[in-house]
Amino acid sequence: MNRFSAALAIACAFAPAAALAQTQTFSSQQREEIGAVVREYLLTHPELLQEVAAELDKRQTVAAEARHKKAVKDNAETILNSPRQVVLGNPQGDVTLVEFFDYNCGYCKQAMADMMTLLKDDPKLRIVLKEFPVLGDGSVEAAQVAIAVRMQDKTGKKYLDFHQRLMGGRGEANRARAVAVAREVGMDMARLEKDMASDEPRATLAESFQIAEELGLNGTPSYIVGENVMIGAVGLKALQERINTTRCGKAAC
Repeated sequence: MNRFSAALAIACAFAPAAALAQTQTFSSQQREEIGAVVREYLLTHPELLQEVAAELDKRQTVAAEARHKKAVKDNAETILNSPRQVVLGNPQGDVTLVEFFDYNCGYCKQAMADMMTLLKDDPKLRIVLKEFPVLGDGSVEAAQVAIAVRMQDKTGKKYLDFHQRLMGGRGEANRARAVAVAREVGMDMARLEKDMASDEPRATLAESFQIAEELGLNGTPSYIVGENVMIGAVGLKALQERINTTRCGKAAC
């Protein structure tokens, strides 16, 4: 049996049974014979399974990228310009890096150093931070405090101080720890409590979760650069290359 015939047999064997029944191309006996041939061929050439798996991974990656790009385009205004987010770096930057994070995410804690390096080294970069507390009640509580900090700090300077301290601290981030950090950075605590009790924290988190659902985000940190989505702590080099590719079409501008 040559490679082409084997490929034809494999394609037929893996086609949906309903489709085969509808077309009635093969009899039951023929399908059984095809299945036997496919089994024998795969046992003799198991490396084909690796080729099939690699091709499947490739197609799934391409499909996911296409879905991400469409979702980013459809939600661009909310992703880039929502008033319910923190903007750091250059407000008129030529490239925007969006990060979805959770204060109890160990990988987010590691990735904070990448963000600070980018802030320091890239004066043309605009960074957007979006609360995405997916790791339990403590994360939600910490995010609510952070949103209240953002509400009374229009410059983002105190928020960044708060963010670094809370993200860099040990132990679980929750309401008590977040409130303590807010006090440390000099927030108006009476206003903080008032803002936390308002509808804004709930609305902010609802917006973030809706965008995350549209994008298919399932963990933190997750990033958006240009029309591309990057899931996980991909590291400084990967972020820099994606920023540069968005800026000038090359990994290094």
